[in-house]
Amino acid sequence: MTRTTAPPQSTRPRRRIVADLTPLRTSPDFRRLWCGGIISWLGQAMTALAISLQVYEITGSSFSVGLVGLCALVPLVTFGLYGGAIADTVDRRKLGLVSALGLTALAFALAGAALLDYHRVWLLYSVVALQSLCGALNGPARSAMIPRLLPAEQLPAANALNSVLMTFGMTAGPALGGVIVGWWGYQAAYLIDAVTFGAALYAVWRLPPMKPEGAAGRTGRASVLDGLRFLGTRPNVRMTFFSDLAAMVLAQPKALFPAVAVVWYGGDARTVGLLVAAPAVGALLGGLFSGWQGRIRRHGVAILLSVAAWGLAIAVFGLTRDLWLGLLFLALAGCADSISGVFRTTMLQAATPDGMRGRLQGVFIVVVAGGPRLGDFLAGTAAELTSPTVAITGGGLGCVLVVALLAARWRGFARYDARTPQA
Repeated sequence: MTRTTAPPQSTRPRRRIVADLTPLRTSPDFRRLWCGGIISWLGQAMTALAISLQVYEITGSSFSVGLVGLCALVPLVTFGLYGGAIADTVDRRKLGLVSALGLTALAFALAGAALLDYHRVWLLYSVVALQSLCGALNGPARSAMIPRLLPAEQLPAANALNSVLMTFGMTAGPALGGVIVGWWGYQAAYLIDAVTFGAALYAVWRLPPMKPEGAAGRTGRASVLDGLRFLGTRPNVRMTFFSDLAAMVLAQPKALFPAVAVVWYGGDARTVGLLVAAPAVGALLGGLFSGWQGRIRRHGVAILLSVAAWGLAIAVFGLTRDLWLGLLFLALAGCADSISGVFRTTMLQAATPDGMRGRLQGVFIVVVAGGPRLGDFLAGTAAELTSPTVAITGGGLGCVLVVALLAARWRGFARYDARTPQA
């Protein structure tokens, strides 16, 4: 009779708390994708910072730097839905390779222009727009691959690990990029970005063919509309988008950080940097200590509670006047957002047929990209009409109220069980 040996007592708390590494251990394909992704995300974040610095150096205009974000947002929103449609009709491995090759070529183009001292803002804007277009194709394809590589019970752990990947890249990449640009110039940051894409290319190249199951065989507007029609019949998946919009549109204080840093805390640009970094640090910690998430089955409840926690943390932040206490609540908000993101992504992947995953991931990209921009506009307008305190605290409480109303309207969302996923 075989006897099962219990794990050492000392390892049990760590396994309950620290991020679950099972997907990395059991799936070589996911492990390569993850490792390649963390390397390439660092490079992309470095390039994003370098482009902003270079635009400012050329123009001396903060408005011109702000246009960089607009150049990235418009293609991402415009082509997000279309990229999802393509991901549902072609081999996702090939789409991932082609889009990653495009991003690599654009990084080399930036490096070449910098080496030749060709400093033109129009070139930087054009490259940013094309990078965003390639990202709109790469994102849905990459996300739709994950459920084909792992069993359903490992998806929360995989998405938590991907959250760590992206948050680490967005946190460490700009800092590393600033050092590299300061020491060796823009061309060094762009060249490093181009080289790091080799890891992502290798990871995708090693994957098996990833043709969608039950694909309609056509791309373009018709397939996009098919995806939207499908979404209209799936209340649980719709709720993942509605809840995220409630958080990002109503309780997004980022646009007010410059004013808050000066008026509330008597700070400067370094204070703004701390306020911007705090949610990212919280999100990173949320991903690192995500081992418990794999045992949660009521994903709808988890999403509702984490989005409400985001709103409450933002509301309390709006009442603080102590910098370190404010940073603490921003970090708690970032942690809650990372938890919400894990369960929203998992529900989208598990409760959606393979032939629709790309299109719904395209909708996800549009929501994630567009929601915070609308939130910035709403927060700025509300602060102008009232005050930053009213805008931030009112927005946080408004987020909680809307989430409660959504939960009351679609009560089946709270009953969602990951063991029997229903869209």
